[in-house]
Amino acid sequence: MSRIRRIGALIAAVALLTGGTTATAAAVRKTGPISVAYVEVNNHSMLNVGKYTLANGSGNVFDIGVIFAANINYNVATRSAYLYFNPNVQRVLDNVATQVRPLQAKGIKVTLSILGNHEGAGFANFPTKQAAEAFAKQLSDTVTKYGLDGIDFDDEYAEYGRNGTGQPNASSFVYLVTALRAAMPNKLITLYNIGPSASRLSYGGVNIASKFDYAWNPYYGTWSPPNLGLPKSKLSPAAVHINSTPTSTAANFARRTVSESYGVYLTYNLGAANANTYISSFTRELYGSDSRYTG
Repeated sequence: MSRIRRIGALIAAVALLTGGTTATAAAVRKTGPISVAYVEVNNHSMLNVGKYTLANGSGNVFDIGVIFAANINYNVATRSAYLYFNPNVQRVLDNVATQVRPLQAKGIKVTLSILGNHEGAGFANFPTKQAAEAFAKQLSDTVTKYGLDGIDFDDEYAEYGRNGTGQPNASSFVYLVTALRAAMPNKLITLYNIGPSASRLSYGGVNIASKFDYAWNPYYGTWSPPNLGLPKSKLSPAAVHINSTPTSTAANFARRTVSESYGVYLTYNLGAANANTYISSFTRELYGSDSRYTG
């Protein structure tokens, strides 16, 4: 038998013993909590999310990249909330082919965070169910139009009451999230666990906690599991500001995330600079591997 034929026979035998795959073809698969990266697109590129992989070859460091942030604004003339994109967010959306699709091609989900904007409009003060549903439609239409993977809610900076708007009520966020989940059943809906909305998850016999895919602690440098009734697999008690939260703290939070069986590890402000040393401090604890920066 020639050398080539002997090698071919050996490969076939290995494939048979391993259920049809060879040892060289088998890939190491990433296991453990998912990692999330918020990106301030006023200052940084979304593509930074895709620049970190695990050195053991098991995949990307980050599983979700969050575009931070679009806004809920208020039209005084029509007395209604509307979705607003500042020029930097709009630039990302206009260039999804180069700013978002490369991440999605790597298996990274890309979501859009929605934040208050000092105009009185928030997720918790829609005057009617119809108004909440109208805003939910703006959100779902945006996800569809730009091919995004979901929406993240961050109820900060609304300044409820400004411009004659109402104070937070019990029904608004329930109506909003219920309508959004109905409109996009297979997309991500996540909660940055802060503000009036985060404490108003039940109304009229409906509790929307189960409609969130994930919820996370919003206070960087702290450990605080969101108390929403969600399973640990959907929660991030850790909140890490990259290169600002001490490295030892980031590593300790990652260790606790694994040892206490939580399913998410949240990071904020991923920039363009090589943060591989910092990121490796928590990937070693989460995934048993250093990270690799691809530049």
